[in-house]
Amino acid sequence: MTIQSLGVGSGLALDSLVEQLITAERQPKEDRLNAKEENIESEISGLGKIKSKLSEFQDVVDELKSDREINGREPKVTNPTEDLDVLSAESANSALRGSYDIKVSQLASGSRITTDEGAFSSSSDNLLTSGSGSLTFSVGTEKSFTVSVGADTSLADLRELINDNEDNFGVTANIIETGTSAGPRLVFLSSETGSGNDLVITNDTGTPELDKLSTTGGSSNINPSNIENARNAIASVDGIEVQSQTNKFENTIQNVIFTVEELSPKQADGELSASKLTIGFDKEGLEEKIREFVDGYNSLVDELEKQSKYGASALEDDGALAGDSMIRGIKAGIASIVGGNISSSSLGGLFSLGVELNKDGRLEISSTDFGVGSGEDRLENALEDNFDDIALLFTDESEGIANQLSTYLEQYTSSSGLLNAREKSAKEERERVYDARESLELRMISYESLLRDRYLNLDQTVAQLNQTGAALFSIL
Repeated sequence: MTIQSLGVGSGLALDSLVEQLITAERQPKEDRLNAKEENIESEISGLGKIKSKLSEFQDVVDELKSDREINGREPKVTNPTEDLDVLSAESANSALRGSYDIKVSQLASGSRITTDEGAFSSSSDNLLTSGSGSLTFSVGTEKSFTVSVGADTSLADLRELINDNEDNFGVTANIIETGTSAGPRLVFLSSETGSGNDLVITNDTGTPELDKLSTTGGSSNINPSNIENARNAIASVDGIEVQSQTNKFENTIQNVIFTVEELSPKQADGELSASKLTIGFDKEGLEEKIREFVDGYNSLVDELEKQSKYGASALEDDGALAGDSMIRGIKAGIASIVGGNISSSSLGGLFSLGVELNKDGRLEISSTDFGVGSGEDRLENALEDNFDDIALLFTDESEGIANQLSTYLEQYTSSSGLLNAREKSAKEERERVYDARESLELRMISYESLLRDRYLNLDQTVAQLNQTGAALFSIL
């Protein structure tokens, strides 16, 4: 007879027996694979969190690597009144501390040329009765563009031809309709400021009718009284007159740029009121960076300890990388750098800056005075008296704390760094677990087939014996 399901012929629970045998064979192997996979996933997760914290801290460190970032000067402008913006300023880190009284008597401007009164009766009338001509607009020898004028070109057309010219270097044309016998007047404005940068309009072809639109190239050009030449900006710094072709004064005060926006207001006696420009240290900005450094360091140490700790009891889980030597090495390495001595800076180390390692391995700026001043006091004194030395403390090429930390962290955070190599190894191990799981499934299929074949024979034998027994019992 043919047995379709184990135990049907014999009446024995062979199918359940096979399932139990398979489970007994599978369970310990599967448990080992699950435990191994869980540990690997935990390791990968822990490594990822540490990489993230290291990268965050490295961003903070990189901001401290350059003295351009931390040795900043802070220009402060006090204008005569709050509603006036006479000038603004910026300074390089090499600017010297100082205070200056600045008065602005003239803003830089470009040329302004206006056609004469009565030169035109209507902005829509043609400029030429016949023929053609051209006008060239230039400032100096390097900037120019030419506009062609035809018999059907009106004053309004000329305005558009000027404004839309692709070679236009900054000349704007506008028509003012006077509504009087003076008629429409075309105004040319040049953006090229500064003495000597005067706009010149040349009647190229000498067409007489275009003389009234030109400053040269004809016999009856625009009246000089309607021409305002380009001007320099004029100011005084502590009573000394200074000029600039633009409204930006560069290095008038060494390593300082100040930009004039408005004329200085006049006092009752006619004298101009001064704006005060003060160049000082950007103490607030640097203090903020130092505090960010302390917070970033402590946040990194917190994560390193969280991932590498052992549970205090059986009820508390271990960290994903409990006891890991590499994590201990990172923590010890950064602590050694921040606690070291920097001979290139008169401050010597972070302690003189008010920053110190406490008993928990964290950086702090303490408010407690142990006879050498509190951390807050030392930080305030260093910002006031040793501002430039703070930069050396962090940025010195051979000893600077930020440079040392950046180099040290790079060996862990770079694409070829130790953390990436460790993470790659863990992922490869995870792949091997996946392969082992697949192999286990194949072995279990083979094992089940073997068991079923074996117990199928038993089932058939018992079934036959049962039939024989039943037949003998019937005869007897």
